[in-house]
Amino acid sequence: MRRPRLSPLIWAALLLAAAPARADPPLSALTLVGPAEPVFRAAHDACDGHDVPDAPARAFRDAGGGLVLFGMHYRNRALRGPDADHLKLDCRVVLDSGLNGDPARYDDRTWITATWTEDGRSVAALLHHEYHGEAHPGRCIATEMMACWYNSLLAARSADGGARFARPAPPAVVAAAPFRQEVDQGRHRGFFNPSNIVREGRHWYFLAATTGWAGQPHGVCLFRSDDVSDPSRWRAHDGQGFTVAYADPYRKGPKPSGACRPVGPFPGPVGSVSRHRGTGAWIAVFQAAAGGVFPRSGFYWTTSRDLTTWDTPRLLLAGATLYDDYCKAGGGLISYPSLIDRDAKGRNFDDVGDSAELYYATLPVQGCTVQGERELVRRRVAIKVWP
Repeated sequence: MRRPRLSPLIWAALLLAAAPARADPPLSALTLVGPAEPVFRAAHDACDGHDVPDAPARAFRDAGGGLVLFGMHYRNRALRGPDADHLKLDCRVVLDSGLNGDPARYDDRTWITATWTEDGRSVAALLHHEYHGEAHPGRCIATEMMACWYNSLLAARSADGGARFARPAPPAVVAAAPFRQEVDQGRHRGFFNPSNIVREGRHWYFLAATTGWAGQPHGVCLFRSDDVSDPSRWRAHDGQGFTVAYADPYRKGPKPSGACRPVGPFPGPVGSVSRHRGTGAWIAVFQAAAGGVFPRSGFYWTTSRDLTTWDTPRLLLAGATLYDDYCKAGGGLISYPSLIDRDAKGRNFDDVGDSAELYYATLPVQGCTVQGERELVRRRVAIKVWP
């Protein structure tokens, strides 16, 4: 049977292999508390057919103290409200996708996948950009999405608290493969699915997945910047330091040298990473299909002291994910996990205490096809981290 077309943002992990996990004692324990509660229901709360949860939830507090939450489709809108219990989808499109057939324009399908703000007004964003050659005549000799998918990470900025994001010209490319989209590329390539942005001291960090190419291993890479407002300042970790800059292959300039060295036991993109306030440890959540070091499909967490070395992943919530066979999903899938503590001390919700909430999407499946009535839900999580 031909595999059904998957929703955007989920193919990035399918060719990434999990790193061997160590049989070490856990650094933390996460426990789900109570049932899931709805945050957004596409069947009742959507503005149009584009409004489905299609990326991990990202939140910040605006200048007035209100909550702004992203995590929808490539016609980007935000959920807004005075607090986490009163979020409602704002029908204003804050960043649209041009479905442009020129890959050098970086304006095909774009998701807001990370944000950072110091004052709630000026907001920096990382974008997951998908170029689908099969959708543009003459841009790919294949007709299947995976063989024609070229992905990159971009930057955008808002000056009004996220009411509207502007793309710079030329495009601000944060991470791209060192070659252009090719009509015969044969598989999905590039950088995918940035995590949320976190801050430690005078630096900002995020994690992003790559499917790799000659000289670049596949896996999840750690990026760092000393100026989150300047997209050109992001550098990837090469195993020793943060030295690797990925240039825009469509423009003249310095060519990237070296390659990032993947970190962690991640089989694919990281849903979110959070600093535990009591200990300073980092907690990452992600999804995985059963196999190898992952005994069951579902959401896992892992903990680190330094963002590069992570402990053994442990199961948080079992369930078929978007990385599983839809035809065997048994009626529904879960995807796009992220941890958000409504009592976070930082404006960007990059810290958690001894409790938080797991936000994730539920996706109904009929036969072998994902249906449109997705929901964004959340469940309370108790957190224990050992010093």
